[in-house]
Formats: sequence, structure tokens, C-alpha cells
Amino acid sequence: MGEISIKINIADRIYPLKVNQEEEEVIRRAAKLINDRIKEYQDAYSVRDKQDLLSMSVLHFATATIKAESKAGTTDNEVAEKVFQLDQLLTEFFATK
Repeated sequence: MGEISIKINIADRIYPLKVNQEEEEVIRRAAKLINDRIKEYQDAYSVRDKQDLLSMSVLHFATATIKAESKAGTTDNEVAEKVFQLDQLLTEFFATK
């Protein structure tokens, strides 16, 4: 299957993406998880700043990823690569503000 264009809403911002059709559902589910986590932090800590909420959410997911990869026996290089990818996404996000 080919690439498709989709729009993803994260933290009240729309991101147009081109993704493989097979990945669309996973990406939409990931965006929902991020938005749900942001809402949880917003309600629990009365934080309103989107950057703070996104940072807290990324820390949560990066920690969970590292824990899961440790249990699965993946290497530190793979974990570092995933953290680097998350960092790039955040850098791109905040560069547009």
C-alpha cells in the first residue's frame, strides 16, 4: 500500500503527515494516547502550559519505552535512537512556536 496524507491533532495543534497506509491506525492511536496523557496531567496538576504538558508526556512515554525494551532485551543503542527520535520531534514542534 502507498503513502496517504493525514492530519493529526496533538495538544490542540494540527500536524499534516504523509504516512504509509498500514501505519495510519497506529499513528492515530499514538496521538490519542498522547492527548489522553496530556489531559491526565492537566487535570492532576493544574498545569496549563502545553510545552510543560508535552514534556511531561514525552518523559512518561520515553520511560515506558525504556522499561519495555529492557524487559525485551533490546540494546542501549536502540533505546538511545528512540529517545533521539522523540527529541527531534519535540525540537521540530517547538521550532514552529
